[in-house]
Amino acid sequence: MKTVLMVAEKPSLAASIAKILSRNSCNTRKGLSSACSVHEYPGDFQGQSAHFKVTSVCGHVMCIDFEGKYNNWEKVDPSELFHAPTFKKEANPKLNIPKFLEKEAKDSDIVVLWLDCDKEGENICFEVLDIVMPVMKRQNNKGRVVYRAQFSSITDKDIHAAMNSLGEPNENESLCVEARQELDLRVGCAFTRFQTKYFQGKYGNLDSSLISYGPCQTPTLGFCVERHDKIQSFKPETYWQLDVEVKGSNDEPTFNLNWSRVRLFDQQVAIHYLNKVKDNKLAIVQSIKTKEKVKQRPQALNTVEMLRVASSSLNIGPQQTMQAAESLYTRGYISYPRTETTHYPENFEFRSSLNQLASGNLWGSYVKKLIDIGYSKPRKGTDVGDHPPITPMRNATEQEIGSFDNWRLYEYIVRHFLATLSPDCKYLHKEIVFLIGEEKFSCTGNSPLEPGFTEIMPWMSIDDSQTLPNLQEGKKCAIEKVALVERKTGPPDYLTESELITLMEKHGIGTDASISTHINNIGQRNYVTVVSGRRLQPTNLGIMLVHGYKKIDADLALPTMRSAVEKQLNLIALGKAEHKDVTKHAVTIFQQKFLFFVQNVLSMDRLFEVTFTPLSQSGKPLSRCGKCRRYMKHITAAPPRLYCSTCDDTYDLPAKTNVKMYKELKCPLDDFELLVCSTGSQGKSYLLCPYCYNHPPFRDMRKGSGCNSCTHPGCIHSRSTLGVSPCISCENGILVLDPTSAPKWKLACNDNRCSTVVTLFQDAHRISVSEDACEKCAAYELIVDFHKEKTPLEKNETKHTGCVFCDPIFSGLIKLKQARLTVKRKPFSTRGRGRGRSRGRGKRVPKDKMSQLAAYFV
Repeated sequence: MKTVLMVAEKPSLAASIAKILSRNSCNTRKGLSSACSVHEYPGDFQGQSAHFKVTSVCGHVMCIDFEGKYNNWEKVDPSELFHAPTFKKEANPKLNIPKFLEKEAKDSDIVVLWLDCDKEGENICFEVLDIVMPVMKRQNNKGRVVYRAQFSSITDKDIHAAMNSLGEPNENESLCVEARQELDLRVGCAFTRFQTKYFQGKYGNLDSSLISYGPCQTPTLGFCVERHDKIQSFKPETYWQLDVEVKGSNDEPTFNLNWSRVRLFDQQVAIHYLNKVKDNKLAIVQSIKTKEKVKQRPQALNTVEMLRVASSSLNIGPQQTMQAAESLYTRGYISYPRTETTHYPENFEFRSSLNQLASGNLWGSYVKKLIDIGYSKPRKGTDVGDHPPITPMRNATEQEIGSFDNWRLYEYIVRHFLATLSPDCKYLHKEIVFLIGEEKFSCTGNSPLEPGFTEIMPWMSIDDSQTLPNLQEGKKCAIEKVALVERKTGPPDYLTESELITLMEKHGIGTDASISTHINNIGQRNYVTVVSGRRLQPTNLGIMLVHGYKKIDADLALPTMRSAVEKQLNLIALGKAEHKDVTKHAVTIFQQKFLFFVQNVLSMDRLFEVTFTPLSQSGKPLSRCGKCRRYMKHITAAPPRLYCSTCDDTYDLPAKTNVKMYKELKCPLDDFELLVCSTGSQGKSYLLCPYCYNHPPFRDMRKGSGCNSCTHPGCIHSRSTLGVSPCISCENGILVLDPTSAPKWKLACNDNRCSTVVTLFQDAHRISVSEDACEKCAAYELIVDFHKEKTPLEKNETKHTGCVFCDPIFSGLIKLKQARLTVKRKPFSTRGRGRGRSRGRGKRVPKDKMSQLAAYFV
């Protein structure tokens, strides 16, 4: 019996596939990766008995990065990155996906790839194959061992159909993705590193931790700045209009007329026409035109239209929309949400889809009516050969969907699908032309005849707010009002997300899968802010960047450059161009542009000079420099840092923390004054030396570490003096006594990525860490000096030494805020004779003690 390994893109998708193919009879077990389970069941594969294992990855398994030294911003010139060696590394090392796949593949004979059916999915296919093929049992397999499933939705029918028509992965589409990844890495990193170092080294209020450039991101920002420039350069002009109201009869309300000349920009001429019209008391109906018009039902829904509508009508941003759509897709409520196609396949079973929706509370009656009278043939759209349009796959209620935004998006997708199968909306358009003297005026109105698709999409219904009176040609109507109104032309408004998506699609910036990411990026970089109506208003930083690019090399901010590159990348996907040739050509062009940009960066810098504040004039004095003993200024705008104007040196500080002086104490290594960094009263606080934080003095101390990670054997603030035990929650951290937390003493993990905090004694006067280790768990004991009036010790004793994990007196005094019960803890011991503390030999803390003492903050 052969073993068939089937790999999906997400755990939820793997579970759905296994459930469908096994008919709910699969067994599920945990895999080596904490994120991915394995679903097993017996079955048949191409006429032979087989054992199936269905599991998944979590998106991309691997990612591209530069080798070794090329990731050091300080030692490598950005221009070297265009030809620096790259390699593939794990995209998320914590998940252990490669090892997990290797283990599951060792006893497998065949692999079936159920990754998403787009270019990114094809690339993940080959990432999986690179891992599993070397370890699979291939010696007995003389035939084919790799299969690719093609599917667009997670329904019983589609999954079984995909299983019965397995194909092969598309290597050309995978190579297209690899070329894009390499190009974006080289170009983005080179420009971003140069810009960030250059401008953050000169200005203090940029308010962005990264001055990034992206081949898609920057043209996207360019559209927003171009609209901003039009607004700023707009000069209003005064114009005049005739405001006329007439009444058909005494018992009817008045109605407004539109002047055939619309507006005039010359006041004297406008007054001339006003006087001519005022000379008349009656408006004569010259003609009445009525025409039946049709408002077409929408085409089938694709990704770009979904993003546009979600932003403009549902007030959901593009990034959130794609996340919601992904969730709906993996749960089986809608079809695959990444598609450019707006044409239903010829064999699409509309009646089956309608039957699925007939039980819906909001649209059930409408669906039944469509089934009874017969649905309309959908409009012809565009088939680009990727995936069918986005459609609902089964009916759901708001309670089943859960999230409010997810529900609103699902409801829109259902209504849009039903609208594509509905008749067009028909209405009567009526225009009445009046003659007042020699001047023509008119009024128009619409009357619905057949609502058609607007019955299920009521927000698109015909506006019949102005009801026109029943008039005949030659009818004379009394003029109630004639006035000359002065107005001014107005500037355009800032681009909405919906309008930006349209521009990106038009100019070929990004793909249906990446458009939302690019828009999200320019917001995260503080290049634009989202204002009322989901409009994108550029910040000063975004404006200066685009203006600077245009002064140096306009191609860097224009969409034409990226559009041309995308066309070349698509040639790889179609098999019409070689991956290496296209990549080399594109990298060479951008390298030349980068070198020209570096040579002329002063042109951009002149713009920054008039907009931003130099470092020397930014921030407030905080602590003394260890080199010159002058005060350094604390710059709070992102990225937070200290700047010494005398030495012209900058020292980065932790982001999103409160920073203050600590008793004017100095680091024994470099004489810089120590600082206290705190994430809030409920979080962690720790000491740091500004110089050591940026230039670690010891090999085992990472850049960006505080005193709680320093291994200096003699410093009273170092990990060597204050370290107690390995962290209860994470693998790499150490619980260190926080000397700044008095009188509410704490132990805190020294790994910045971990939020574990153990709250200690509230009534202690002084706490220090002993050189003696606990015999049971090897954690270092605490020496506690309690206040005499509040001591919990017998006979009013004030001093006690013991293990925080094992001592019965101490464990009863600890207060927890949130406990994590399942933790792995490594032993802790000394190394050599000194007070240096590290993880190594020793005994483990008992599990019941760990569960009692772990305090964890998310």
